[in-house]
Amino acid sequence: MEQSRPARIVLRIFTILTLVFIYFPIAVIVLYAFNGNTSLQWPIGNLTLEWFGRALRDPGIRSALLLSLEVATLATIVALFLGSLAAFAVQRFRFFGRETISFIVILPLALPGIVTGIALNSAFRAVGIPLGTLTIVLGHATFCVVVIYNNVIARLRRTARSTEEASMDLGADTFRTFHAITLPAIRTALLAGGILAFALSFDEVIVTTFTAGLQQTLPIWILSNYLRPTQAPLVNVVAVFVLLLSIVPVYVAARMSSGTGGASGTR
Repeated sequence: MEQSRPARIVLRIFTILTLVFIYFPIAVIVLYAFNGNTSLQWPIGNLTLEWFGRALRDPGIRSALLLSLEVATLATIVALFLGSLAAFAVQRFRFFGRETISFIVILPLALPGIVTGIALNSAFRAVGIPLGTLTIVLGHATFCVVVIYNNVIARLRRTARSTEEASMDLGADTFRTFHAITLPAIRTALLAGGILAFALSFDEVIVTTFTAGLQQTLPIWILSNYLRPTQAPLVNVVAVFVLLLSIVPVYVAARMSSGTGGASGTR
């Protein structure tokens, strides 16, 4: 149904207002990263790149950045392995409780982060695992698995089994069929899910707070230094780094998922 011109104008105005409502606070943080003053004053008096240089030279920020990258990479690898196995088990086999297992797999993404964090902290302490990089990775993997699972199972539902059956009828074993037929079919779904899982892990803060111990990822560094007046300019610069390192993977994953039918998730 064709809309009238006034209706289109009203829709455009409300769309613009919605975008401003969502992105204006982010724009303010980006502008403050270039603020020449140490205090957060508005309007900004002068612009500078000084804080970016200081942030890159700060050993605490560099250490937190490297830890965030390490954790996100390891959590994504774990999630790719477990999420793919779960997706194949649920989609390729019929067994009692299959739908229940599917619900249980995706449940961690819906749970409040603070509940997941407290549960993980209690579990790690109960079994005697010291809090550190390993516990952060395991904590992040709990929700990264869901992203991989959703993307892979969505692609498997759109992939015909006939090509796999034809490959095996022609003499190929299970592993050769997977390598030649199945893997190419789900490759983009795996890549899109892995990129999104990496982004979710990289900027996660709530679960990390309960599983990091004395370790500091980049989001935890921001949280620890946010209320320190002398650190405000550096916090703004680090926030811009986190923003860029989160937006790019999410954008790439969204573009790839649009062609795979994969479902993504956020916390």
